[in-house]
Amino acid sequence: MISFIQPSSPPEPGPLTREAALDPIALAAALLFAHGQTTERTVIAAERLGRALGVPVTALPYWGQLTVEIDGTTMSKIVPVKPLGVDMSKVLAVTTVVDQLCDGKLEAGAARSAITLAGCSTPASTLRFTLLAAVGAASLGVIFGAVDAMSLLLIAASAAIGAFVRRWLSGFTTNPFIQPLCAAAIAGAVAGAAGRLQGSEAITLIAFCPCMVLVPGPHLLNGAIDLARTRIALGIARLAYAGVLVLMICAGLWFGLVATGATLPAAGSSAPTPLIADVIAAGCAVAAFGTFFSMPWRLLPIPIVVGMFAHAVRWAVISMASANAAIGAFVACIIVSVIVTPVADRLHLPFAALGFSAVVSMMPGLFLFHAASALVELVSIGPRAPAVLLTSVAVNGTMAFLVILAMTLGLILPRLLFEHFLPTSE
Repeated sequence: MISFIQPSSPPEPGPLTREAALDPIALAAALLFAHGQTTERTVIAAERLGRALGVPVTALPYWGQLTVEIDGTTMSKIVPVKPLGVDMSKVLAVTTVVDQLCDGKLEAGAARSAITLAGCSTPASTLRFTLLAAVGAASLGVIFGAVDAMSLLLIAASAAIGAFVRRWLSGFTTNPFIQPLCAAAIAGAVAGAAGRLQGSEAITLIAFCPCMVLVPGPHLLNGAIDLARTRIALGIARLAYAGVLVLMICAGLWFGLVATGATLPAAGSSAPTPLIADVIAAGCAVAAFGTFFSMPWRLLPIPIVVGMFAHAVRWAVISMASANAAIGAFVACIIVSVIVTPVADRLHLPFAALGFSAVVSMMPGLFLFHAASALVELVSIGPRAPAVLLTSVAVNGTMAFLVILAMTLGLILPRLLFEHFLPTSE
């Protein structure tokens, strides 16, 4: 964790010694690294700031620490930090300070205090976080086929309660796994109670849609980008962290269902959602995830418009070109990445958070629902289960994997091509 210490008095402006310059450089890099910026952009920002302060440096991010070395010397600074969070406001604020220092608009002596202040920006309010969680989960319910008002209301209420509990727990523990575990348990309990008391036919969606807003998409994307850039250890660590988060979500959901004595029925086919409703719901889901990642209000329309356009493209590819869900997601994500990459660099926003926000509505929730439902039924029936259940698990599970893989490749390939052929000149 990074501790922020406000200076007792304003520093005197003027040039810094080489040792003193390491401190603000390491702090800025650590803040960017900790709050969702891609590793490559974090390294570039540290090098830019080093040149502005007259100290050529190299930043070496690892899971658990970040090292900044002065080139050609043995001087270095190690900052303990883990990339556990995603906060667009802090990334934007820190990058703005770095730009001011590089442009000479801010004195070098004020670098550390300015960077510290940028790192103290507050996340989205609890009210906004809770309301948008409800809106996002209900929007995903519409996309995945929940049409009755009661099911959508239960989905929204479950997600809102889970979001409030997550914020409440953040005041007691810094463990990143407790919050999604508890929120998913609430989703499972609400779905189980709905199934037992009202016999809701959409119990599977009531259970899974609130869990979909917990998916650690930016960590998956950042991990994939690190692997593609041969930062193998860091990429594996990021993906492992995301995997444990997903495991906690699944465990919490299972605990909630068990606590209410409920089981998930086999998911049936749902009626396709009309294009207009689909696109509007996608925009609402994008707005929700932008809030989760503390995106400023003034910038939120950007991923909303991009996400709605991409969802319409996906619908057209699947409906008009008769492509499968993986191909549709791949084409749409390529378009999103081509649009979002220069926007993210221009506005100094973390690419993974901005890109995932725009495509979250394409996550293969329906295939995951079918696979999970069939798997639960397979386990409950035991050796006498029909072979069709095993086939359903394999087919739907494989399709879900292919869609996630297609989304990941569609997002990172244009990003890597931009960085290779149009490297930053900053």
